[in-house]
Amino acid sequence: MTEPGTPLSRRVGEVVEANSVSFVAQCYQLYDAPPLGSLVRTGEVYGVVCKVVTEPLDATRPVLARGEGAATEEEVFRDNPQLNRLLTSRFEALIAGHDQDGVHRQYLPPLPPRVHSFVYPCTPQEVASFTSRLDLLRLLINSGYPMADEVAGACLREAAPAHPDPDAFLLRAGKALAAELAGDLPRLNAVLRKLMP
Repeated sequence: MTEPGTPLSRRVGEVVEANSVSFVAQCYQLYDAPPLGSLVRTGEVYGVVCKVVTEPLDATRPVLARGEGAATEEEVFRDNPQLNRLLTSRFEALIAGHDQDGVHRQYLPPLPPRVHSFVYPCTPQEVASFTSRLDLLRLLINSGYPMADEVAGACLREAAPAHPDPDAFLLRAGKALAAELAGDLPRLNAVLRKLMP
């Protein structure tokens, strides 16, 4: 595992809410959330980004349009520098597994991550290592999350480039999905279509 502080493991936020199946992290920088389907880690827990939100820090102060007279979106932020302090980006991650005794376990950990734990995007090496087994697909597909199929497809698309042979990885992932969704052919076909770049 890459040690915190190395260039490839720049932390993107910290856990602000956690339960046994997912956690929410607040980004340190506005619009700096990892993409949908990305593998992230916090401590020994791995998660797959399933939702990204930019919202007001204070829920009682709704966002108002400010760019009527601006020529570009950049001008809106330049003319309203307070926006960077009034808005925040957060992301939610479905827990996909954890490390135990130096081994990747693709099932839920005994406890969720702690609030204020730092969250790091996984390096390509971590992604390849963690997704060398595909038991995490069962967790994602059966999570009950409303867009679980979209998340699973995005996760596989994000993970493929980290493997030496991305096409072989996606073929293996397709077979794992076929085993998992053998009784639901329309759903299987829909997820498989999401694997295409």
